[in-house]
Amino acid sequence: MALESEDIRKTFGYFTALGGVTLKVKRGEFLALFGRNGAGKTTFLKIAATLVKPTHGRLRIEGIDVREEPEEARRRIGFLSHNTYLYRDLTPIENLRFFGRLYDVQDLDERIHSLIDRVGLQRRASDPVRSFSRGLHQRLGLARVMLHDPSLILLDEPYTGLDANAVDTLNQMLDEAISAGKTIILTTHDLEQGLRAASRAIIIDRGKIVFTGDARDPATRDAYRQYIRVGVTP
Repeated sequence: MALESEDIRKTFGYFTALGGVTLKVKRGEFLALFGRNGAGKTTFLKIAATLVKPTHGRLRIEGIDVREEPEEARRRIGFLSHNTYLYRDLTPIENLRFFGRLYDVQDLDERIHSLIDRVGLQRRASDPVRSFSRGLHQRLGLARVMLHDPSLILLDEPYTGLDANAVDTLNQMLDEAISAGKTIILTTHDLEQGLRAASRAIIIDRGKIVFTGDARDPATRDAYRQYIRVGVTP
């Protein structure tokens, strides 16, 4: 298993963000995670990324208990959220060099330039990140996620702020990651993008999993209509 969560719960004061999430994700699986705002998607992904500690429950990443060996688990994870974790006064090259040294990435400069080229930032590679639009932040954030070649990729609303070309680039990189045997868990409000390459879909509502099924099963769209209550093209 790439990820195993057992009765994961998270409370913030009197508010329950997650009410007991038990989930197993196989290696090489592409999981699309849907839910309304506040349903618990982001909280679960942050716990899976070891950035937030659960109030209750256990989490294993590729068999590694996160409580016992957090650093070892993190080496296997790439996480992209609304916060791209980039340093605004550094350039793309400087940002990626910093993160690459943290992960002891081999042939670092070659890897950096390859990823910068891949996400279309060649012309902005020496510009400070503070001058970047939201979409460019996302592009560089994606390069940061892929830099250390993680086996588990966690993406929280990765399409936010991307133009059509950047969406195509992201989708190509996800397809390549799946072909390479990576595991992907992606949250999005966009049903079509979420189901485009996913093998399984899950819906979280009020902190609990309320639906799980094959991404291509018509029941997935029916469940999306039921729980998220937005118009969906048949």
